[in-house]
Amino acid sequence: MEGRSVGASRVEMNHLLLPSEANVLGTVHGGIIMRLVDEAGAVAAVRHAKRHCVTAEIDSMSFLAPARVGDLVTLKASVNLVGTTSIETGVRVETENLPTGRRTHISSAYIVYVALGADGKPCRVPSLIPETDEDRRRMAEAAVRREYRQQRKRAR
Repeated sequence: MEGRSVGASRVEMNHLLLPSEANVLGTVHGGIIMRLVDEAGAVAAVRHAKRHCVTAEIDSMSFLAPARVGDLVTLKASVNLVGTTSIETGVRVETENLPTGRRTHISSAYIVYVALGADGKPCRVPSLIPETDEDRRRMAEAAVRREYRQQRKRAR
């Protein structure tokens, strides 16, 4: 199986935040942002695997600032590391106040997906080919997270 570059799976998605997605304070529900993060991460995983992928784990996700009705949210996702059947993606979330142009980093997350074959069972994924020093740094950091995940599973 031939490897694929990090750049081949990069994703940038935009979504205008609407009143139907807000709470009584006029800020967008965290679950809406979480759904968008999962979608962007999944697109990057599917682009890499060229197969359907399902969410297996979200390491953590913090909200650094609120997203407000009328903001444009931009999600940037890329593959950080692959295993035999798993793919870790990183997703960065920014909002933009369209009238002012002010951009704010509101969240980041790391999500692990599993690629599925036609039979619905986990299947092998292509190796990941880093192209830049940044890609190599992200890959090394993802390897540390993967080891931590594996230690947590062994401790259960």
